Amino acid sequence: MKKRKKLTPPRPPVTARASVTTSPARTLDLPEKQEPDCPPLGLESLRVSDNQLDASSSQSFGLGPHRGRLNIQSGLEDGDLFDGAWCAEQQDAKPWLQVDARHPTRFSGIITQGRNSIWRYDWVTSYKVQFSNDSLTWWGSKNRSSGMDAVFPANSDPETPVLNLLPEPQVARFIRLLPQTWLQGGASCLRAEILACPVSDPNGLLPEVPVLGSSDTLDFRHHDYKAMRKLMKQVNEQCPNITRVYSIGRSHQGLKLYVMEMSDQPGEHELGEPEVRYVAGMHGNEALGRELLLLLMQFLCREFLRGDPRVTRLLTETRIHLLPSMNPDGYETAFRRGSELVGWAEGRWNHQGIDLNHNFADLNTPLWEAEDDGLVPDSVPNHHLPLPTYYTLPNATVAPETRAVIKWMERIPFVLSANLHGGELVVSYPFDMTRTPWAARELTPTPDEAVFRWLSTVYAGTNWAMQDPDRRPCHSQDFSLYGNIINGADWHTVPGSMNDFSYLHTNCFEVTVELSCDKFPHENELPQEWENNKDALLTYLEQVRMGIAGVVKDKDTEIGIADAVIAVDGINHDVTTAWGGDYWRLLTPGDYVVTASAEGYHTATRSCRVTFEEGPVPCNFHLTKTPKQRLRELLAAGAKVPPDLRRRLERLRGQN
Repeated sequence: MKKRKKLTPPRPPVTARASVTTSPARTLDLPEKQEPDCPPLGLESLRVSDNQLDASSSQSFGLGPHRGRLNIQSGLEDGDLFDGAWCAEQQDAKPWLQVDARHPTRFSGIITQGRNSIWRYDWVTSYKVQFSNDSLTWWGSKNRSSGMDAVFPANSDPETPVLNLLPEPQVARFIRLLPQTWLQGGASCLRAEILACPVSDPNGLLPEVPVLGSSDTLDFRHHDYKAMRKLMKQVNEQCPNITRVYSIGRSHQGLKLYVMEMSDQPGEHELGEPEVRYVAGMHGNEALGRELLLLLMQFLCREFLRGDPRVTRLLTETRIHLLPSMNPDGYETAFRRGSELVGWAEGRWNHQGIDLNHNFADLNTPLWEAEDDGLVPDSVPNHHLPLPTYYTLPNATVAPETRAVIKWMERIPFVLSANLHGGELVVSYPFDMTRTPWAARELTPTPDEAVFRWLSTVYAGTNWAMQDPDRRPCHSQDFSLYGNIINGADWHTVPGSMNDFSYLHTNCFEVTVELSCDKFPHENELPQEWENNKDALLTYLEQVRMGIAGVVKDKDTEIGIADAVIAVDGINHDVTTAWGGDYWRLLTPGDYVVTASAEGYHTATRSCRVTFEEGPVPCNFHLTKTPKQRLRELLAAGAKVPPDLRRRLERLRGQN
């Protein structure tokens, strides 16, 4: 998601004991029950629909009550349909924002923010709270000591979430926030989340509150560093034959970057078996991806032990690597603040203040400059671009987390990857950086546009939340109009992204998945988020079978040739073979002319047809050494030059 300015420290929360008072007349007669820690009602996560929100007035449609959601982000222009808060009209002397919970609900607290805007400063500094069961008769939250209406302190800046617990939780259907004071010269604007617990009807007359759940018995909670490490160890102990936990490096504060490997032969690259990865937690406050990968490793282990055929095939034909936390320092910061109080940006950066998704080497610029000069691919390769010299210097601003991931990419021949983020519902694909310098957004496709659109559509098309026809946009763009996928640069330019780097420096095709409107959803929403993404996570991994695969071997020795180049006619991006000579080339269905080449060998070309059947389609090559290469090897071994080779060399000299 786009960067926002760093947040200031929040105000101390108002404390309260979690007791329930007898509500005044017209309230429901419900039994007492202790609920000290109510979850969010769902304004931020969109479980609360737009028609459940109402207000006394609004300055415009873009500042209507449906925009009064915690952490909602504005569009670029004031006055459009997607502004950054609910704002009452200037002449509204008694403004209010109302939420209909639709069921008897135990309200326990409120979290507020000001207006998100790059042009204006507006926030409420104090408010009262009222409750109702019919939206006609209202009663207020009272101070226990004075019995007067409680006035709650609100915000002192637009972004920091401020929590107020009610002096005494109240059971009702409706809740109203009534701003009392706001920033001088500003307007009555706020974003909010309501803390509320569902209450059952003892008489069974009211419909049951929908329960967010999953049939999978997994560990649905947020895991800090120690809990994550413990869970990964437990999965490894439960499935020792298909799992391996390893570290690729350390964060700036010394936390290890743990990876869970899952395969029928963990710890080794099997010839012909593709390597895939999921990376989460690049931005520490985008916590859903972290939990989804922890859930995925539990699920794969359990289903493999049960003999599930889909999972068994996935683990026997693929080597899977799961990195749940690329930025553990940032996550620990966000985790300490809590899912509802972390705001939009706190914990995003690593401990050095570096945004890791802008920290990879910019290989786009040197490639495009070489293309403009006509040097690609004859003088400058269109793949495996080297790291720029400036990037390798000791004083280069490269985070230790970034360096660790780059070395990981270079060590393992990854074919497919997805980078899990949060704050939107969309899949974006490379290029992430605009080709026109300084352009904020511009369609910038790769030579593999068809493959990336296929991969993105596969995830978006199997994600329940993205496919919900009734869902509303998260913030200011409706990605459902475009199938919930977008070219990254056409959304907003991201120089130094991991997606672009992965494509240009390695063989790996990688997309970014924005998993949820809520960057750090509450624990009670994790079961539903798992259901939203479970099939998509599995189906995306299976796409590594799409295209062609094979082994490039020496015709005489039958030994695999490492670093052979695989070129496809019409696609200006090549891939290379791994150390055993095996390769994988993702392609959409069609007929292709494929050429294999390697230093010291004659090139070989053949036609390969990719169908809609489950692949990959075998496309093997045997390369013959050139006479010069054979001569080098013979001379190096101290052998005599055979007469046939001597004659061929003499003919070649005569031609020259």
